[in-house]
Amino acid sequence: MSTRPHRAPHPRETLDRCALRAQLRGDPMLGTAFPAARLLLVEQPGPWGRNGLRSSRFGIEAADALEAKANAQGVRVQAIRRPGRTPRGAPRQWALVDTRDGTQSLRRGEFDDPAEVLDLPLDAAPGVVDEEPLYLVCAHSKHDTCCALRGRPVAAALTALRPGRVWETSHVGGDRFAANVLVLPSGLLYGRVLPFAATEFVAAAESGEVIGALLRGRIGLPPAAQAALAFAHEHLALRHISDLCVVSTTPIADGAAGVRLRGPHGELDVTVAVERVEAAGLTCHNERANAFLAYRPLAISRVEA
Repeated sequence: MSTRPHRAPHPRETLDRCALRAQLRGDPMLGTAFPAARLLLVEQPGPWGRNGLRSSRFGIEAADALEAKANAQGVRVQAIRRPGRTPRGAPRQWALVDTRDGTQSLRRGEFDDPAEVLDLPLDAAPGVVDEEPLYLVCAHSKHDTCCALRGRPVAAALTALRPGRVWETSHVGGDRFAANVLVLPSGLLYGRVLPFAATEFVAAAESGEVIGALLRGRIGLPPAAQAALAFAHEHLALRHISDLCVVSTTPIADGAAGVRLRGPHGELDVTVAVERVEAAGLTCHNERANAFLAYRPLAISRVEA
């Protein structure tokens, strides 16, 4: 008789997974990027619990203090780790990222003790300026199984192309859109990325091209503005991220929001419909009935001078 210990079955893609349910329903992705425009990335190898850095070997007290400091300055903390095994004795890394127009930047440094990260000045961090794109792939299995099932193969495929430029990251929202990839410092968040398309994905990202078919939005912007930008890029065949910027967004009224953009030929107004959609199983851990807001661009027009 075998004396091997019993192992739980390896998670696999099934019809009850939230990512597949969302695809079959046709859940729209536009407008689903999170609202923080500035990020602090903190390397923490090993397992993460549901709460990311706060449920890791970083230490809950240090993580609580760091997140409180960052949140007070409008900075979102993301735990990161290298795909595969971390080399023994390798120093951990931090990165401070600003995705806002006019102040886009990425600075990186190393640390040995969490106290060093706690002492970082988040308004003017030291470190080395990094001008190459970073790829953050959500692979937070304790938050949602789909993130690991779909995220880890994408992280591996991207790493094969850009070693040292890819990190697995903790929860970025929108588990049902896995695999989710955040490109920094552009701030473009993509969903449903596939490993076999990694070469084309990297080529587009590094040329500054917006990949409309996979775009969830740009972090730091209101949801309606994210949807309007994506619509204008596609409708006007303006493929580069720098071709358009958001001027203003009006509050939602009567089921729609207005977004003013600035492009190479002047200002544009985009009308975005906002509707509540009933759905069940928005995450693998919650199969109950729920709902989400869908952002659907309706029309675009030029603002007359």
